[in-house]
Amino acid sequence: MRAAIYARVSTDDQAREGYSIPAQLKRLNAFCKAKGWEVCSEYVDDGFSGRDINRPQYQRMMAERDLWDVLLVLKMDRIHRNSRNFTQMMDDLNMWKKQFSSMQEKFDTTSAMGRFVMDIIQRIAQLESEQIGERVKVGMVQKAKQCTGHLGSPDPYGYEIVKGELKPLDREAGVVPFIYHSYANGMSLEDIARRLNDRGIPAKKGGRWSKQAVSGVLRNPVYCGYIRWDGRLVPLNHQQLVSTGSFNLVQGLMEERRRNGLGAPHRQVVTGD
Repeated sequence: MRAAIYARVSTDDQAREGYSIPAQLKRLNAFCKAKGWEVCSEYVDDGFSGRDINRPQYQRMMAERDLWDVLLVLKMDRIHRNSRNFTQMMDDLNMWKKQFSSMQEKFDTTSAMGRFVMDIIQRIAQLESEQIGERVKVGMVQKAKQCTGHLGSPDPYGYEIVKGELKPLDREAGVVPFIYHSYANGMSLEDIARRLNDRGIPAKKGGRWSKQAVSGVLRNPVYCGYIRWDGRLVPLNHQQLVSTGSFNLVQGLMEERRRNGLGAPHRQVVTGD
């Protein structure tokens, strides 16, 4: 599969989220390596809004569509912040028989339901864009930060702790969505570990992946922006590596496989963003 990877950041986005262009590209390339996709082209729009399509690299990418089979982005709002433009892009991709993949969300672009879900998520992203600056921090989040310090454990895979805060570690951050995508698509813990080892992708401490290590990634809500504290899931403001929907989907699949004697023990599901 030939992949076109697309990265975008505006001044407001970078200040709010910390998604630098190099960080996006490193994660996207790591994801492609884990998937076994060939990166044929990188397209970068630095300093352009996602609310319109008048972006030079976006336009070049679409003009060069014969060079790639799947368009990969870090998050859906990297490609569009306008639901109408997103819908038009999806219609064009379907007509051209091209695929679309977002690392932090799990989608099936070949079904009507998958396209419906993507449209809903895109509308949410547009709403969030319009409400930047309106959100407030709750006292419980700060309390959780103070109580957990370094979250009570070593750095989770995909992150490093910098001045007491979780920051994505780019060489690992792109692998986390691959693990979630693979499990959601039916791969076993053993199969995922084998795939990562076969592709020469080291585990956190440089060793080989095990099914227990893969399970630990899948069960940890830190990847969708939460930590477990005092028996509850508490939202934090570090960068998510997967969406809440992807995390919840995987928890449901793990519970189903557990009941069938195939999976890991049940974990609490996140109920909000």
